[in-house]
Amino acid sequence: MLQLIYASRPFGYDLNMLVNILATSRARNARSNITGALICRSDIFLQLLEGPRAQVEATFERIRADDRHVEVTPLVTEPVQDRLFPSWSMKHDPAVSWMWSPLEIHLGALASASVMDIRAIFVRSAQAEDS
Repeated sequence: MLQLIYASRPFGYDLNMLVNILATSRARNARSNITGALICRSDIFLQLLEGPRAQVEATFERIRADDRHVEVTPLVTEPVQDRLFPSWSMKHDPAVSWMWSPLEIHLGALASASVMDIRAIFVRSAQAEDS
């Protein structure tokens, strides 16, 4: 099983766009045995995909080609034993208070973040699900 985390910048972000992305990804991911979470704000998408390697890679290639995202950047690609979001074909997490500020993102917080820092964001999101 592969876990892939990427960041991108939304292009033309609004609530309708987000609803469409979530609905489409949930349906496709359920068919492909992919789970994960999408953390989104108007300035950033941060998404974790997990599942069979071929399906995750194919999904990521579709995302890279999607014109609703720009600057799609893979951050973490690792084999894993267990899923962080086993019951979510795509969890929506609005990252209201515990992620980098828009200014920190603009100043390069992602570029200086470690793999552990990035994974920790999703671990917190998964733990919040269990609370």
